[in-house]
Amino acid sequence: MLRKNIKYTDYDGNERSEDFFFNLSKAELTEMQLGVTGGLDQMVAAIVKAQNVPEIIRIFKKIILAAYGEKSADGRRFIKTNKDGQPLGNEFAETEAYSVLFTELASDSKAAADFINGIVPSDLEVSEEKQNEIMKQYFPENETKEIPSSETTE
Repeated sequence: MLRKNIKYTDYDGNERSEDFFFNLSKAELTEMQLGVTGGLDQMVAAIVKAQNVPEIIRIFKKIILAAYGEKSADGRRFIKTNKDGQPLGNEFAETEAYSVLFTELASDSKAAADFINGIVPSDLEVSEEKQNEIMKQYFPENETKEIPSSETTE
């Protein structure tokens, strides 16, 4: 579970700083994985490889909103729907806090990786080494090239 403090300005012009909670259980991740032909990871990999940015954004939004919830007072439940059965993620999407978070994650790959690792169970976390490997696989043009030293050897 990820507790994320987000600073934003609400629609009345008030500056706020609030904690928001995000989590995906193993059951939810399994459902996401099995709910797509070839699995979610293969679908995302194909979309990234094709550089289909609108689809990447759609999936990322879906993950953020699916992960949003409120922890019960006794810590036994992570509540994701209101009493009318509507996803709390929909309510979160209507806040400026969502806009701040979405913009941060869309513009900072490290923040995005940290967010994803924070919302999945710790035994499913992706190491930084694995993240780099994945990025190199799908974005080889972003690899840092070794710059020749300007020093001369005699």
